[in-house]
Amino acid sequence: MAKTATRGRRKAPARGKSKARSSSGGLLPWAVIGIAAIGGIVAHDHWKTIQPMLARQSASVTRETAEPRPVVRKDVPPKQVAAAPTPKAAASMPQSQPLPPAAIPTPMIQPIKAVPSPASPAVSETGTVAFGYCGQGAHINCVGDGGVFWYKGEKIVIADMASPVVDQARCDGERRVAFAAKSRLLALLNAGPFTMNAAGKSEPSGAPRVVSRDGRSFGAQLINEGLARKPGAAGSAWCA
Repeated sequence: MAKTATRGRRKAPARGKSKARSSSGGLLPWAVIGIAAIGGIVAHDHWKTIQPMLARQSASVTRETAEPRPVVRKDVPPKQVAAAPTPKAAASMPQSQPLPPAAIPTPMIQPIKAVPSPASPAVSETGTVAFGYCGQGAHINCVGDGGVFWYKGEKIVIADMASPVVDQARCDGERRVAFAAKSRLLALLNAGPFTMNAAGKSEPSGAPRVVSRDGRSFGAQLINEGLARKPGAAGSAWCA
């Protein structure tokens, strides 16, 4: 009986503790509601001061969300900036030694190139070929008129005389003189070696030459024989 009474006494305080816990748990929500109500009243009374602060905070949050942040790619290595090369310090000469004198540039002597002079026409040339009268074929070694012949394919004009031309004769007398001069020139050329001296530049009309043998000009011989005249003299005497 005594043990039963003590057990009943010990259980009584436990009930009091549960009541205290239940009462404290019921008061907590009312306390939160009261604090929120007081905060709302304070905010209402000071709304003009709180409103600018809230606007600034919201603007900063909006700017942070609007500005895009650069995306950092992990697979791309960072660019390496090449360091500028540092100039090497010039080796300074010891001040105790004197500086060598500067070299004086000497002009280089250019070698003078020999300029070949233009080939002058041969002073004299000896001919020893056989001649004939020129025909329709190629003119190699032949006589065309009393004062014109071809030597090795080159047209030669005797420079110290003028004889009539067969195809340009103005009368029968001039034509007979032209034939005679042509025949005489052929005989002189085939009589043996002869010499040709240049008497001017070669032209399309022929190369002017003074033809001679043993120092006697063929032109002078034809003039003395009455088959040619001096260059520039009147030719009306052929037609009397």
